[in-house]
Amino acid sequence: MKSNTQDWPFIRFAKSEQKWMVDARTKDGGSRRFFATKIEAQTFAQQCRVARENSGISAFGNAELDRFGKTVHDAITFYLAHLRQQEKSVPVSAAIAELIDLKRAARKSERYLNDLRLRLGRFAQNYADKSVASITSKELDEWLTGLPVAPGTRNTFRRDLGTLFSFCAKRGYRSDNPVKCTERTEDIDKPPGILTPAQCSALLNASGDDLIPYVAISLFAGLRAAEVERLSWAEVDLAGGHIEVTAAKSKTKKRRLVPIPDNLAKWLQPLALDDGPITPNGLRKRFDAAKKRAGFKDWPQNAMRHSFGSYRLAICADAARVSLEMGNSPAMVFAHYRELVRPKEAEKYWAIAPIEPHNVVNMAA
Repeated sequence: MKSNTQDWPFIRFAKSEQKWMVDARTKDGGSRRFFATKIEAQTFAQQCRVARENSGISAFGNAELDRFGKTVHDAITFYLAHLRQQEKSVPVSAAIAELIDLKRAARKSERYLNDLRLRLGRFAQNYADKSVASITSKELDEWLTGLPVAPGTRNTFRRDLGTLFSFCAKRGYRSDNPVKCTERTEDIDKPPGILTPAQCSALLNASGDDLIPYVAISLFAGLRAAEVERLSWAEVDLAGGHIEVTAAKSKTKKRRLVPIPDNLAKWLQPLALDDGPITPNGLRKRFDAAKKRAGFKDWPQNAMRHSFGSYRLAICADAARVSLEMGNSPAMVFAHYRELVRPKEAEKYWAIAPIEPHNVVNMAA
């Protein structure tokens, strides 16, 4: 029943004609028109509505357009562009799946893909079936401010949403990136969380032979967690005194050689193999168990790499040198790790070495 005048003229697909029909008939006349595409039918329907307003049913629309210096043609053009954009768009869940596939094809790490999937998946819990073209900056701001997370984490969610909607704009699923109009949360600059020498000792004591290489390299060579996980024993040159992080395994896609300090060499020598992975199967479960045995209740983000940067800079006072070893810029090393620890604590850190048996720590007093 066509009683809702707001829907006039009525559009439907005429199977007999295999075309879209616009029924613009009224009690005073009118006719039906057929179109090859739905967009053409919707455009004609909008023209009929404008024509009816121009005929005297309502002059309000024209008055408003005049106020903004726009014509009926401008309105139709704008509306048609909106319809075309909506027609090309996809649901949020589909866009996320495409983005993940694209990043995987670009050989992004599984850790990155998993983090991206988790954060965008949280967004999709609220907007999975909604068209990406219909999401507004206001909706994004409200969703971000409603997250029960720290400011820095909220900005990480915002960054990943920016990645998603930038991808959607490039694919033609919408015309812009609405994240650019959202507010970035102000975050108080906090020093990175690091471990004390005693905590490092406890962690090494709690680690079995299969886990010690992962923990020791993370603490005393400063590789990123994902870089250690990809590392092979063939890339650990104990005789030459360095670890090779190949371009394929580096986050920055640049090869670097990381020196092996004396205490790290002592941890690795009894366990070294000619080849094979550094990390054991089930790393996450084993590492979590070791942290629990060591008495950790809270674990700072990137704790082992941040510890290396802090204690390394304290002992050598050379940001450029530490940046080469870590694969960071000197400015980042200086800004994040300067004066976090005292030289005496750094001496204790670099004195952490095994005694017989090799998983017992000899801590400097």
